[in-house]
Amino acid sequence: QVGGFFWENCGDGTDPVVLQSLSVAPDPITIPGNLRVSAAVSGSKALASPLKVLLQVEKALGDLWIQLPCIDQMGSCTYSDVCAILDNLIPPGTPCPEPLLTYGIPCHCPFKAGSYSLPASDFILPDVELPSWMTNGNYRVQVVISNGGKELACVKMAFSLQS
Repeated sequence: QVGGFFWENCGDGTDPVVLQSLSVAPDPITIPGNLRVSAAVSGSKALASPLKVLLQVEKALGDLWIQLPCIDQMGSCTYSDVCAILDNLIPPGTPCPEPLLTYGIPCHCPFKAGSYSLPASDFILPDVELPSWMTNGNYRVQVVISNGGKELACVKMAFSLQS
């Protein structure tokens, strides 16, 4: 156990997008299962395409933290334009899925500046075939969002998975 779910902003304090709060239950996260998430984000600047997302995923092996490679778009991957990925998942012009729709949280770029808040909401984690290296264990993830080389947000998380 990592010592429970944990998160922090990891930018230098000048990032225009800041995670204000994030809670996740249960701990450890179980797959398949229900995940209850609440979050609040504030942005002083609109986020426009191309939004680059750099994921660094580490898994604990005993006392060591091993960086997981990017395999089939899972693990420590770089996504050059998450806006295009969102457009593929949710065709532009279709409403955002719940609970985003209810709480006025956009699901397409550009994301307007402002504050977005998701009250405690339940998501179903399906029984997905995860590669063995992405199952039970303790994880650390760092997410860096940038546009044109300028960092917009940086968040670190630690959590446990149980499948």
